[in-house]
Amino acid sequence: MFADGTLVRVLDHTIFGHCRTPLYLKGKVGEVVSLTGAWRNPETLAYHKPGLPLRRLYRVRFRQADLWDGYPNAGDTLEADLYEHWLAPAERAATGDLS
Repeated sequence: MFADGTLVRVLDHTIFGHCRTPLYLKGKVGEVVSLTGAWRNPETLAYHKPGLPLRRLYRVRFRQADLWDGYPNAGDTLEADLYEHWLAPAERAATGDLS
């Protein structure tokens, strides 16, 4: 479980079939904003499976300049809802302050 303010890296897994994690976030570092709850896994629900066990879903903030080459506004951020099984702890030095 990740606490608010924890830096996380989005895992760069390749999966075949339904994937709710945006490709442009894979491998990127962001900061947990909040835990939104625990939900059934949409990656298995898409194939008429029960989606269990429940998976924690986090709102994670990313600096847009870290996502897009040449992005002009350093202070702009993007928030995405990502399931815990796509996240790993990251080092603070990797991104700096995201607030």
